[in-house]
Amino acid sequence: MRDIALKTLNLTKEFKRGIGSKPILSLQRLNLEVMRGEIFGYLGPNGAGKTTTFKILMGFIKPTEGRAWIFGRDIKDHRSRERVGFLPEQPYFHDHLRAEEFLKMHARLAGLSRREARERAAELLRLVGLERFRETRIGKFSRGMLQRIGIAQALVNDPDLLLLDEPMSGLDPIGRKQMRELILRLKSQGKTVIYSSHILSDVEAICDRVAILVGGKLIGQGKVEEVLGRERSDEIFVRRVGFWGGEAA
Repeated sequence: MRDIALKTLNLTKEFKRGIGSKPILSLQRLNLEVMRGEIFGYLGPNGAGKTTTFKILMGFIKPTEGRAWIFGRDIKDHRSRERVGFLPEQPYFHDHLRAEEFLKMHARLAGLSRREARERAAELLRLVGLERFRETRIGKFSRGMLQRIGIAQALVNDPDLLLLDEPMSGLDPIGRKQMRELILRLKSQGKTVIYSSHILSDVEAICDRVAILVGGKLIGQGKVEEVLGRERSDEIFVRRVGFWGGEAA
């Protein structure tokens, strides 16, 4: 597993409902392999199980069955997440803090000294293109700026693996282009990036490989052109998953 950043084996998650109701099967025997240094697109409609997968990997919830490893270390071991940065789909920000203050606070929480935290915050603001907004309160940020400060926060500990849950959701075309460029920049630094999306054009533009999840089931995994086909990808995708609604044809 030396060149594998992430591996899952039969990863399954059931959510219990009320007495007498069948549990909700959010994830069904998921088998994934993500290689070091690649951009991996995790595709699927809302409710497909993408966020559930990320929550399991981050240790927020436990799988019902199956196992997963990050850089060869079982996710049951909290140390497996020491080299991981995470951007949730709906991150929480301290709106009253200025951008630099926010990043310095998280850098201090990550164990950096005051000087290191100050330098790391300045470095990250430059990386995500927010340097001139260092004194702006986060509560005044646009959606695109919030996504960028969220990625900066995920990078505070200089992780080798980034899990980004719908990082382009709600962004306009310019914001999505900037986000794609940022993800490519992270790859050029040797980082592995896994991000979930339902925007096919973004996935085609930057991903090395993709996986498609529908109804908690993995229905395809591989290189973009192999999984989505060489035709117009949105047409192929809609046809394969029944307009996002069910099983693959």
